[in-house]
Amino acid sequence: MAGCTCRCRQGLLKFIQSLRRLVSGTLTKDKIDDELEMTMVCHRPEGLEQLEAQTNFTKRELQILYRGFKNECPSGAVNEETFKHIYAQFFPHGDASTYAHYLFNAFDTTSNGSIKFEEFVMGLSTLLRGTVREKLEWTFHLYDINNDGYINREEMTEIVRAIYDMMGKYTYPAIKGDVPKQHVDAFFQKMDKNKDGVVTLEEFIVACQEDEMMMRSMQLFENVM
Repeated sequence: MAGCTCRCRQGLLKFIQSLRRLVSGTLTKDKIDDELEMTMVCHRPEGLEQLEAQTNFTKRELQILYRGFKNECPSGAVNEETFKHIYAQFFPHGDASTYAHYLFNAFDTTSNGSIKFEEFVMGLSTLLRGTVREKLEWTFHLYDINNDGYINREEMTEIVRAIYDMMGKYTYPAIKGDVPKQHVDAFFQKMDKNKDGVVTLEEFIVACQEDEMMMRSMQLFENVM
């Protein structure tokens, strides 16, 4: 089991690198054939055509994504431990574990402790090719830790603190303990229009669309991919 987990970690890192080139258009068909099609996976998830209708990926892209996902992680699902290990590779100077935990939960739409291909590709479709509103709705779900439909100060503080921890001391050399709170206070002042202590989805979307700097702050995962 440990060997399979290790292989999944290493393989998915390579797979994500290929995914980045696929999405940016720098991964050519011949290269795709070399890297993914040599190890053809016969099984594919039911409803590939349905996934094509539900996502912004073509059928060809979905086939490539699935072959890479299945080949590198034969169990067909990624657990939280593996996800944290993968995400940590992008932020070697910080501690990405807490943010990766929240991000994992956002991908794990069935809340069963693992991310299946369908969940993975649906999330990627939104983050990489969704509309501005779709991306913001997904990000709101990430910040809404208890899934009650609102973001409170505690939830936003948890996420912001996790982001600072992940970016590390080399990116932010002089972080003081109250910086995340100051960040949250500034966000809430702009987002909480009716001053009721919580931010609704619509308040979140309107505030982000009105503030370019806030919008950039909400696009961390897209920048990683």
